[in-house]
Amino acid sequence: MSDICLTCGLPKDLCVCETIGKEGQKIEVRLEKRKFGKPATVIDGLDPKTIDLKELTKKLKSKLACGGVVRGNTVEMQGNHKTRMKDILIGFGFPADSIVVR
Repeated sequence: MSDICLTCGLPKDLCVCETIGKEGQKIEVRLEKRKFGKPATVIDGLDPKTIDLKELTKKLKSKLACGGVVRGNTVEMQGNHKTRMKDILIGFGFPADSIVVR
């Protein structure tokens, strides 16, 4: 017998909590200058209760071939990835109208 999700009551294989959680996000992607003038792409507005931020960061790191870290409720990626980030997040299932690139 498979495990049951405590939120939706469905088996873990059929759980829709993360899909529903992605639709309610207001995501902001911005560029910040770090130490020695290095750029960092910061993704803010993600809810860690509905989305596994560590898993999302792992997927982004492999897709962008860069380093990254989860700090609080934000995901920080090394380098300037502002132009590609919206398309990648849409590919992961986030709605396009909820992503703002600044």
